[in-house]
Amino acid sequence: MTRSSVRRLSRVEHVERWEWPDELDALLAAPEFHRLLFENERVRVLETVIPAGKMTPVRTYRWPNVQYVVSSADFVRRYGDWKVTFDTRAAGAPTPSTAMRSESIPPHALENVGDSELCVIMVELKD
Repeated sequence: MTRSSVRRLSRVEHVERWEWPDELDALLAAPEFHRLLFENERVRVLETVIPAGKMTPVRTYRWPNVQYVVSSADFVRRYGDWKVTFDTRAAGAPTPSTAMRSESIPPHALENVGDSELCVIMVELKD
């Protein structure tokens, strides 16, 4: 594949290729853990707060995003089949004030197995 043949999916193409139901959107599937801070046609900003000892329902994030860690805790991420895909107790938890980029995230649940609240601000990039 040549450089000229590589292109990003347009917003419309990305939305049309999204294979999971809208009911799994984080705001709909896990409203007790998510708060909408801002949204327009280009971005959506969410605050995710998971108290110590709590696990979210299975949910998705449709768009590529940037995450900013406000407060950190150890957590375990499981995908839809409940297989553990990431455990910070083995890999290390992100520290507060860390920013990271992610592609869209398929159905998963996250369990806070730490002693403190996990809080992340996520900026989803719609286009």
